[in-house]
Amino acid sequence: MSSPKYQSSKGTHDILPDDHLYFSFIKKVVRHRCREAGFRRISTPMFENVDVFTHSLGEATDIVEKEMFVFESKSGKRMALRPEGTAGAVRAYLQHGMHQLPQPVELYYFEPFFRYSRPQKGRYRQFHQLGFEVIGEQDPAVDAQIIYLAHKINQDLGIADRLKLQINTIGGPEDRKKFHEDLVNFYTGKERSLCADCQKRLHKNPLRLLDCKEEDCQILASMAPKFDHVMSEETKEHYQLVKEFLDELKVPYEENPQLVRGLDYYTHTVFEFWSQQDGAQNATGGGGRYDGLVELMGGQPTPAMGYAAGVERTIEYMKEAGIRPPNKDRIQIFVAQLGHIAKKRSLSLLNELREHGLNTVGSAGKGSIKSQMRMADRLQAHYSLILGQIEVQEGTIILRDMDKGSQETVPIDGIVDMVVDKLGGKKLKNRTLWEE
Repeated sequence: MSSPKYQSSKGTHDILPDDHLYFSFIKKVVRHRCREAGFRRISTPMFENVDVFTHSLGEATDIVEKEMFVFESKSGKRMALRPEGTAGAVRAYLQHGMHQLPQPVELYYFEPFFRYSRPQKGRYRQFHQLGFEVIGEQDPAVDAQIIYLAHKINQDLGIADRLKLQINTIGGPEDRKKFHEDLVNFYTGKERSLCADCQKRLHKNPLRLLDCKEEDCQILASMAPKFDHVMSEETKEHYQLVKEFLDELKVPYEENPQLVRGLDYYTHTVFEFWSQQDGAQNATGGGGRYDGLVELMGGQPTPAMGYAAGVERTIEYMKEAGIRPPNKDRIQIFVAQLGHIAKKRSLSLLNELREHGLNTVGSAGKGSIKSQMRMADRLQAHYSLILGQIEVQEGTIILRDMDKGSQETVPIDGIVDMVVDKLGGKKLKNRTLWEE
């Protein structure tokens, strides 16, 4: 069979019904954990003025240099599809006066993002991230709580044992200024051993030399000066408290002095969840403190901390672990009918079953009962209700248990309460959609 004429664009993918089970489950876990911790959901536009990202992420970052989808609006403004969530959240924090709210402001999101990168397993050009931000508090306890929240979500999803938490500190601006000088001095004269990207980073963003994945660059990075030689007492104290708080919360971690993250706005604590098997090559997510970003974007000096994880990569880990989310989409009742009178009666029965919160499908065509039962089997319905002209006249209906293969004829009056009881549910009178 030849391929269909039209295919999804490279780097994009259709989220089919089976995968939506994972998306829905992850979203519910994130919503539950974030609500417990006092977070409120935010959604920012899918595109922003390009300066929102170039100014905050850094001109020398891979996202800005290589991966942003940039376009010009009809009015001539340069816009970009959002490549990450923090810059938009901070822009919204400033635009809507959230600095006037009780601090810190705690926000979470679950949204699609866009990056023009090489597609690979679990990584797409249109992808989804879950994330949360705490804006307005500098205490290292916030760092530990953010990491703990991410860890708990990984536990809830059943993938925590497949991941290893990596943590580090990159200090404040003065620490990094001294460290940048040390790195430039060390790498000068060794440019030929660096990959093409790192040769550019040497003078633009030397900190990024430490987390390059190229083998030769990793060898040099292992010999490069260490950050702890320039670390201020304030930075040391902050980092030490973060580790103490993580110990108190019983969150296992591994210190990684080469972990720096890829965006310019990070300060102090940075962290990532790496694959136990593949390391950084298959990290699910990470984050860190960004105490200078609000000021950089025009606000008053405001400390902040955040985290984001790739949803598609998380789903890959769940599948590898054999985790199947609850399927609330499964059909519970299939209503089969034969004849005009039975079809009329089945319409009101279908609606009544649905109003009681049961996932119900009915055959709308004129197929035989045998063909309708095959459809019920394919849908994996728990029960089938079979209604013909004789049953309508006698006020009865056939109730078939699809799992056991048994059936009985029962009065049609009270059939809804009967199947609700059999399915372990409850009568949902005056049920409203927002009670789901």
